[in-house]
Amino acid sequence: MAEFALIERLRRHVRGRADVALGIGDDAALLQPPAGEQLAITADTLNAGVHFPAETAAADIGWKTLAVNLSDLAAMGAQPRWCTLSLSLPADDPSWLEGFAEGFFALADRHDIALVGGDTTRGPLSLSVTAIGTVPMGAALRRDAARIGDEVWVTGMPGEAAAALALWQASELPITVSANDGLRETLRQRLLRPTPRIEAGLRLRGLAHACVDISDGLVSDLGHICARSGVGARLALAQLPISAALRSTADARIRQWQVGGGDDYELCFTAPRHQHEAVRDALAFAAVEGYCIGQIEAGQGVRVLDEAGCEWQPSRPGYQHFG
Repeated sequence: MAEFALIERLRRHVRGRADVALGIGDDAALLQPPAGEQLAITADTLNAGVHFPAETAAADIGWKTLAVNLSDLAAMGAQPRWCTLSLSLPADDPSWLEGFAEGFFALADRHDIALVGGDTTRGPLSLSVTAIGTVPMGAALRRDAARIGDEVWVTGMPGEAAAALALWQASELPITVSANDGLRETLRQRLLRPTPRIEAGLRLRGLAHACVDISDGLVSDLGHICARSGVGARLALAQLPISAALRSTADARIRQWQVGGGDDYELCFTAPRHQHEAVRDALAFAAVEGYCIGQIEAGQGVRVLDEAGCEWQPSRPGYQHFG
């Protein structure tokens, strides 16, 4: 496949939109943001062997490539609008590209985000997306707005993706085929096809003070909120739910996976205590489970308390690329 034939294969999946004055095919895209809204822009790169097992199916790679960027927009309370895609491919493989596009556009269409440009090159398998969303002026959720006394919340069931990765590394969970056990398949899907919490992020505007998506680990990412806001946080393990799929592993590392595993792409956010019921209602409207798991306090960093109320030190607070 020549480079422009590859680009054409991707372009065929794109629908025309009124807010895209000029899309794929020129040196740059021309976009029309809604009046009175700010742009939220994020970028992520996924590399084979680092962000996903090298043998992962192309469709699952396509889904996750976009999902991690949409998760960032969700954490800002932004509505997804447009994205660009840059592909580094080791070989010209039309069937792989079609599989990748299937997964990528399945998620793009679900959230009405338009692919408007990008780049292709030969090299090690690497995928980069820049995603652009919009948010009403001054309404974005940020990391620097947590306040002492805020409750700390998390969506979904952190730890499931980390469990799946650990089981795959131990040759106990297949990546390329469905698992025979339903609970193991739940873990596999959480690793391969995370669900960006877009609707939850939109519903939390005006309720949450600060928000971050959990990509590197709950303690690590909550620590970013603390550092940017100049506060500390206290987490209670007893308030952090253990899903049936996680519990089925019967593994001593469950709590470590939950607080330091990463790859969850759930939302961790803080909100004032008097908004507790309003937050519950907002998450219910978004059809997302949410749990109050701690509190913002004076100090620095994140303290984790075990079921007995004693301080508990995770063996690793989160993933670090250069740690």
